[in-house]
Amino acid sequence: MNILVTAGNTQVLIDRVRCITNIFTGRTGARLALHAHQRGHAVTLLTSHPEVVHQLQPAGDLCPERWSIRPYATFDDLHALMAEAVRHGGFDAVVHCAAVSDYQSAGIFAPAPGTRFRPEDLRWESTGAPTLIDRAAGKVKSDEPELWLRLVRAPKLVDKVRGAWSYRGILVKFKLEVGVGEGQLLDTAERSRRHSDADLMVANTLEGAEAWALLGPLEGRYVRVDRQEMPRRLFDAVEDLHKERGHG
Repeated sequence: MNILVTAGNTQVLIDRVRCITNIFTGRTGARLALHAHQRGHAVTLLTSHPEVVHQLQPAGDLCPERWSIRPYATFDDLHALMAEAVRHGGFDAVVHCAAVSDYQSAGIFAPAPGTRFRPEDLRWESTGAPTLIDRAAGKVKSDEPELWLRLVRAPKLVDKVRGAWSYRGILVKFKLEVGVGEGQLLDTAERSRRHSDADLMVANTLEGAEAWALLGPLEGRYVRVDRQEMPRRLFDAVEDLHKERGHG
């Protein structure tokens, strides 16, 4: 099989030297990509942390004819790489493990003279209409008492796979929740899988991410899988789907 794996986090730029991001390093996605390669598949890994691969696997053990890494940094970088790869890469499966930013920066502002935000009651106070001043720059100055970053919803890249990019191969989606029980995680995961028209879902909580995840649907249900067993169990399922669809 020809498999695309995404891994790591995305940066959302505030200016040319600052960004917001998340805590994820791409280790899970790198492990999945390496496991798929060890099973004999051709793998392309899009990752924000290519160094993790070298920590997990000596380069001499990788077959260059079946292994490719393409690094990215920002949300826009990953968007462009995925669009090209999914549309034109001829992939049998897309395993979208990257922790993609949910919001993009839409400007950075400071309160104008006479405008003040009251955190005690979450209200703006002003001598006239509350006003913000645009402080966007190549490097935002650090002399303002406070700055306000405007965030707007980013497009869901996983939803573009079936939509704008018209991909019809196997799609694996990942879902992370914080502070929820296993039952709620299961409900959220299955709704999310159906929304994106993914074939398989891997779902876990931040609190349990180092130990287990839910994988499914397998024979109509989700199973709780040990973290160390996840690569094998996931690619068993991906290969079974590939065979069911008449590819071997």
